[in-house]
Amino acid sequence: MTLSLRRPAAVLATSFLAAPAFAHHAMDGKTPVTFLQGLLSGIAHPVIGLDHLAFVLAAAWVLSRVATVPRIALAASFVAAAVAGTVLHLALVNVPRSELLVALTVVFAGLAVAWRRASPAALLWAALPVAGVLHGYAYGESIVGAEPAPLAAYLLGFALVQLAVMLGAASLLSRRDPVRVRRAAVPAGALVVLVGVYFAALQLVPQAA
Repeated sequence: MTLSLRRPAAVLATSFLAAPAFAHHAMDGKTPVTFLQGLLSGIAHPVIGLDHLAFVLAAAWVLSRVATVPRIALAASFVAAAVAGTVLHLALVNVPRSELLVALTVVFAGLAVAWRRASPAALLWAALPVAGVLHGYAYGESIVGAEPAPLAAYLLGFALVQLAVMLGAASLLSRRDPVRVRRAAVPAGALVVLVGVYFAALQLVPQAA
């Protein structure tokens, strides 16, 4: 149904308007101190962080064009890489301009959606883990200094929610009318690109004091 195809775009548009108020942190910038807080923060971060949500939805759109088994494996590779990226952040590994790089992954994901063709498998296997590391590295900022229990819960939360959203949205799109999906791909991809450009601009343009 056409309504189903509009849902990802509607989520992105609504979140785009609200993005400045969330600033990525479900705990108001505070480090989670309990297992439940860590779990809730992990679940929320990929959803209230518009750049992360835009990428996950765009990746789902791209993965809807591949068969079920490789789709699951590719989504899992992104999630595993995101966990690794968070660990890198906690290990104090420095990734310069990481937020800008995250924004660029969103731009490229939007272009892949708008391309309306199945991306080469080799490209997906290379790009998704790299993007996962970058997004996971950004997630790590919210959990620096946490104890093992909330840290483990945080990792579990963001891993599960990303996997669920990515595979759920991909499955939904793969069952829709292919003609309608192709028609919606260009505007949906353009919206994702806009989100990426917006976040890239935030990193490149000096903020007013």
